[in-house]
Amino acid sequence: MTKTLLHPQEIEVYYIIPTLRRYIAVLLKEQGMKQKDAAKILGINTATISQYISTKRGHKITFSTSVFEEIKKSTVRIKDQLSYIQETQKLLHYIKSSKALCEIHHQLADIPCQDEFCLPVQGGQQNGS
Repeated sequence: MTKTLLHPQEIEVYYIIPTLRRYIAVLLKEQGMKQKDAAKILGINTATISQYISTKRGHKITFSTSVFEEIKKSTVRIKDQLSYIQETQKLLHYIKSSKALCEIHHQLADIPCQDEFCLPVQGGQQNGS
């Protein structure tokens, strides 16, 4: 894969969110939820759930063990679309704050390798802003 310049938000949209959906779909099914019910909660087609379960979608990145453990905790709390959105937002925040986003970003994109790009934002501003 040729590395290109991608913004962290693009990494979230094209890689992280689809992978989160895949893990959540698989875990919901493991908890005994029907595919059609999982699809309704995730706002997607049942065919998409099948593709997540068979790893045809949402497989381009792998999360660390700590991120996977957070996904498992969140999935237990997902009961409807609102809780799904809330838990997804918590997971995205965790992925940023744990620097997993930075690790994934370095794997996928050509970005300058300087710590200032990977430091968490403090009080809404980067250092030196």
